[in-house]
Amino acid sequence: MTAAVAISLSVNGERIEANVLPRLNLADFLREHLKLTGTHVGCEHGVCGACTVRVNGDIVRSCLLLAVQTHNARVETIEGLSDSGEIADLQSAFRERNALQCGFCTPGMLITAQDLLKQSPLPDREQIREHLSGNYCRCTGYQAIIDAIETTARVRSGHSP
Repeated sequence: MTAAVAISLSVNGERIEANVLPRLNLADFLREHLKLTGTHVGCEHGVCGACTVRVNGDIVRSCLLLAVQTHNARVETIEGLSDSGEIADLQSAFRERNALQCGFCTPGMLITAQDLLKQSPLPDREQIREHLSGNYCRCTGYQAIIDAIETTARVRSGHSP
């Protein structure tokens, strides 16, 4: 049996000190140890995007990252982005466009969409599709999600929706 490793990191702006097993992935650490259940675990292979979080400003699949790898890192989850108000307009557009149904993929979609909008403030529909290509949704058919992101981009950039 492997001994626990001490880690220190920032999660949604809060300093966290924990002892974790070296094989514990970040998704399970967030969900089970910190009770941040907005990070969903779908495929556990990094394919579906449900576990997407930001680490040091970059989006990553938390099911593929070990918690020990986040020592001294800054982790932001859907709870942090939501509580800070950073994605309030995007969340509103998702609701208005019916871009969420069961909600399982929604946290990962929102984090991925925000990442795109930070990189490209006014993406076209093809850029949106490409950026979301690593996120699966089984309910909406993606069109409503693309509409919501496009609407948010237009509003943020001062163009009419």
